[in-house]
Amino acid sequence: MDTLKAFLKRKNIVFSAKRYFIDAMGAMAQGLFCTLLVGTILNTLGSQFHIGFLQAVIVTLGKGEGAATYTIGGLCSAMVGPGMAVAIGNALQCPPLVLFSLIPVGFATNAMGGAGGPLAVFFVAVLASEIGKAVSKETKLDILVTPIVTILAGVGLAAVFAAPVGAAATAFGKAIMWATELRPFFMGIVVSVVVGIVLTLPISSAAICAALGLVGLAGGAAVAGCCAQMVGFAVMSFPENRWGGLAAQGLGTSMLQMGNIVRNPRIWIPPTLAAAVTGPLATCVFKLQMNGAAVSSGMGTCGLVGQIGVYSGWVNDIANGAKAAITSMDWIGLILISFVLPAVLTWLFALPLRKNGWIKPGDLKLDL
Repeated sequence: MDTLKAFLKRKNIVFSAKRYFIDAMGAMAQGLFCTLLVGTILNTLGSQFHIGFLQAVIVTLGKGEGAATYTIGGLCSAMVGPGMAVAIGNALQCPPLVLFSLIPVGFATNAMGGAGGPLAVFFVAVLASEIGKAVSKETKLDILVTPIVTILAGVGLAAVFAAPVGAAATAFGKAIMWATELRPFFMGIVVSVVVGIVLTLPISSAAICAALGLVGLAGGAAVAGCCAQMVGFAVMSFPENRWGGLAAQGLGTSMLQMGNIVRNPRIWIPPTLAAAVTGPLATCVFKLQMNGAAVSSGMGTCGLVGQIGVYSGWVNDIANGAKAAITSMDWIGLILISFVLPAVLTWLFALPLRKNGWIKPGDLKLDL
């Protein structure tokens, strides 16, 4: 046992929830952002503003009718599997040969996992990373052994687990979306509050939404919950953090408040209550749907990715005939749910807590 512990320590293989579900999953979200999300944004900008070089086909694979063509944004999105796998490997502190070998592993796993590809990539990339680290620099033929073992292990695991994991994630995501459509009021509250809380916790709401393929009304509720946390904390903490804090939390992440939440959990009450209000408003009143990339459902106002995702979904719906046009009610709903209501409701919910001393001056102060 001591020998095994020494080996794992030497190989930097640490079995912990923090390393896998905080570090690795957070990195996975960054990999998603730099590929799928950026690709979606670039394609939306190109089509809506008629930017030639963003609409131009730069790569063509195959010939004839079956040829696949890619714009810059399309290539970004196509690299989502490798992007996630390498990000996960980097978070797990893989040696270079293991890290680079995760590129084909991520591509294969995402393709085999179907709609649940992101979740499959997470599990397979974690396992392949640790296997690769275990054999790294153990032989004189390391430059051959480490990549071959990592790739064969990763693709082999993907062949066994990717499809079932993907199917399970898809089924669970569809169950949430079905429940939201069936009971939009109650599920609007549940999805909004839960995804909003996950956004503020040091785990990735974006990765979870992508893994579950959370779109439609459920995706709209998720956007509402994320915005409630980000905009809510930004506005509620304005007296302490001023404009820097407003931008850092409102356009960055409410996760910055996690240390303050640990010290005083009561500061989490106002934005969470705001999410419980805006969630059902999004699903029942404004019928806000996320029909863009599922990962956008868990981004909120971070770089306005959530709003761009909703807008790109409108554009897609118009293109395929599911929607006639973008209406003024669409815009009003998006603005109210994303910005106005989270700010106003969180501020109002915080007033009695401040008055009763549950939230004191300085409780929301950030080191910016």
